[in-house]
Amino acid sequence: MIYLDNAATTYPKPASVRRAVADALVRYGANPGRAGHSMSLAASEEIFRCRSAAADFFHAPGPECVAFTLNCTNAVNYVLKGLLKPGDHVVISCLEHNAVYRPVHALARRGVEFTEARVFPGDNDRTVDAFRQAIRSNTRLIFCTHASNVWGIRLPVERIAALAHEYRIPIGLDCAQSAGILPVDMAGSGFDYLCIAGHKGLYGPMGTGMLITPNGAGLETVIQGGTGTESALAEQPAGMPERLESGTQNMPGIAGLRAGIEFVRRRGPQVIARHETALLRRIYRGLSSLPGIVLYTPEPDLRHFAPVLSFNVAGLPSETAARGLNEQGVAVRAGLHCAPTAHRFMGTLETGAVRVCPSAFTTEADADGFLRAVKRLLRKNSGPKD
Repeated sequence: MIYLDNAATTYPKPASVRRAVADALVRYGANPGRAGHSMSLAASEEIFRCRSAAADFFHAPGPECVAFTLNCTNAVNYVLKGLLKPGDHVVISCLEHNAVYRPVHALARRGVEFTEARVFPGDNDRTVDAFRQAIRSNTRLIFCTHASNVWGIRLPVERIAALAHEYRIPIGLDCAQSAGILPVDMAGSGFDYLCIAGHKGLYGPMGTGMLITPNGAGLETVIQGGTGTESALAEQPAGMPERLESGTQNMPGIAGLRAGIEFVRRRGPQVIARHETALLRRIYRGLSSLPGIVLYTPEPDLRHFAPVLSFNVAGLPSETAARGLNEQGVAVRAGLHCAPTAHRFMGTLETGAVRVCPSAFTTEADADGFLRAVKRLLRKNSGPKD
């Protein structure tokens, strides 16, 4: 199989990740932080190693700022629902995934207002100005994607963060498509909340995510329960990371996530990003030479894009095109990609699009094999109809 659905979940996982998950099932079979015996303590130490690795990777103030979540979506919900109250206003972008858009709509039914700031691809000045114009006197939060999961469009998040702090407004980022690929410097850029997917650019297992923040004590808890600390209290502990972590954690997943972060660090996120972008440019040029292919963005470059590309085959529903590629052993994603706002922005809400995304393991041969499959799909689609 030529796997190009890495924007959803990276595959294959590094051998070190697979080993870490398997080892955890043997070595860390007890609940971390719930007992004083040796296996429980060993599990706690492994979780702390992952916290430390994540804090260092994203330049967070310390490992206590790292709270493990089920996925990036959970982390986003913790921020939006833990911070915003009736009467508050939040600014989001016009490219948000449903992980952001649906919680904001749910909050709107409770009296929270929101504004979608328009993104101008390739023009960061206009994008930042759109965010500035969206700010109101009751704006409590700016929350946006770092890069679109459909079009790869990269937002100037460092400048948006500077704008937010100019108005003394916290900023949160959905880093689902950027963590492990694009630089994310929490301390250097002034990000207040980072919502991370562990199973994408960090090459961890599915069911792993993180909320990284030095401000966790200020969030109202969405979930309460056992933390292994301050058990006599009826209230959730105020300190991080326990405030945002209730119940038994995904010990094997967290061990695998630590191995994934270390894999990315060893290989170098910049090296991975350049590799993926070079492959995507190869694919883009190949697609642009084919009749009947509809491309929506310029040829991707790392200044303005994450390595994600979507296209369509004229006259062919995106799901049909993806099914035709799957029959040839090519895995892609079609439809709306859980991001209707991004499709509305590009005028593809009715058709969806076919998305391709390489990984650190994708080769030039994979890219060329994908292009050959597209050519065969075009020939089949242009053949005589009954």
